[in-house]
Amino acid sequence: MLFEALGSALLGLVLAATAIHRLSHRLPTRSLVLATGVAGGLFGAFVTHSALDTGGAVLPLVGAVIVSAASLSLLLRPAGRLRRSATA
Repeated sequence: MLFEALGSALLGLVLAATAIHRLSHRLPTRSLVLATGVAGGLFGAFVTHSALDTGGAVLPLVGAVIVSAASLSLLLRPAGRLRRSATA
């Protein structure tokens, strides 16, 4: 269980660092992105482990990656300015 938590936190941290490296212009501050990645990884592992309750460590890690990626995607800002249509 401890290695599952450490692994999921590490996966969330790696995902957040990758997002910072590739999308730094569309993300808020670095500390918020790193914290969100780790928290999403831990929460995803917890939910997956609670829901499936399997003996293996692979499925909670997959759940950690999915929830961490989803939570990081919520931090993304639009690439350009939002355009207002003339009819609105």
